Amino acid sequence: MSKVAEKFLRYVQVDTASDINSPSQPSTHRQVEFGTALAAEMRAMGLTDAHIDEHGYVYATLPGNIERPVPVIGLIAHMDVVADVPSANVRPQIVRNYDGGDITLNAEKGLKMSPQDYPELPNYRGQDIITTDGTTLLGADNKAGIAEILTAAEYLLAHPEIKRGTLRIAFTPDEEIARGTAKFDVAQFGADFAYTLDGGAVGGIEFETFNAASAKVTVKGRNIHPGAAKNKMRNAILMAMEFNALLPAAERPAHTEHYEGFYHLNEVRGTPEQAELKYIVRDHARPVFEARKSRLTAIGEYLNGVYGEKSFTVDLVDSYYNMEEKLRDAWHVVELAKAAMRELGIEPVTTPVRGGTDGARLSFMGLPCPNIFTGGHNYHGTHEYIPIQSMEKAVEVILKINELNCRAK
Repeated sequence: MSKVAEKFLRYVQVDTASDINSPSQPSTHRQVEFGTALAAEMRAMGLTDAHIDEHGYVYATLPGNIERPVPVIGLIAHMDVVADVPSANVRPQIVRNYDGGDITLNAEKGLKMSPQDYPELPNYRGQDIITTDGTTLLGADNKAGIAEILTAAEYLLAHPEIKRGTLRIAFTPDEEIARGTAKFDVAQFGADFAYTLDGGAVGGIEFETFNAASAKVTVKGRNIHPGAAKNKMRNAILMAMEFNALLPAAERPAHTEHYEGFYHLNEVRGTPEQAELKYIVRDHARPVFEARKSRLTAIGEYLNGVYGEKSFTVDLVDSYYNMEEKLRDAWHVVELAKAAMRELGIEPVTTPVRGGTDGARLSFMGLPCPNIFTGGHNYHGTHEYIPIQSMEKAVEVILKINELNCRAK
């Protein structure tokens, strides 16, 4: 079995789900346990400074051996997995020499994965595919990235004749709950630029993300006994529904794709006395993003004119911004990854990320950081899978990026 597959299979059997309801950093102790084990593994490999800090970040250095100065490259992946799908007792299985048809995930439960539902599956005919047993996620998001980074580092350590610049490695907690960079020490990390390995199919390189904000709309009504409510009751639940109805229905996630932004209502709660709506707001273009936030504020102001001052309160908090804004001034970082892929016969595929990455936040923290593929599919679900050959290609891309970095004048 290839080394990257061996590492991956070992890592996915450790439950590292993060917890959005936990106030601690990291949010779960199981991430600390996994990070501690990764640091020990790296020290055993020869990365003597490998350690986990008090916030759950794992850092290590692979020192360079090239005589002239070259940029220091960072390689980053996250340790946590989502908590929305069962993540304990993962039972990975390998489908050897996949024949292009249905894959039986769990014969006992009658669970299968079909090309009819996942039409990209036949592209991997003849390859070796790691799947779940259909009852849990797999954890390729993002333990594939960890396995690929450490396999590349182990290879370079075993081959000192290969010239390399200094590589900085970091594994972050809580990426899935949007806290992956909350206490990341960019200055201590000391990289000139970095890559997150947190993408999907082979060839993927991502340098555009959404601009993102959260919105909380608080609605204050007036509850009166329904038998005596005429011309007196102001039902906050109905008022909240009126607010939502003033947003364009065509600009919801279910109706958008590519560069199209949206308003996503993801929580509603309330009584006739008070109600609350929670939205996430997304758009790739900063002016349109700002216009989306202004629309929410304007709707609140309009309805306050109808129902009375302070009936509607709209609170907006920006989450992250499109990292392309920062990468425009460090475009060589993107071109280096593309050149590495092309030298390996991989055609780069660039698509806008309809979400965010640790790299988006890091780019605005002073560390240019596009995202490159790991090889996985169907993240965050029980049909998650990853071809071993795709992981091997990701390792090759890391090694080629190092080679081109050392070759550049």
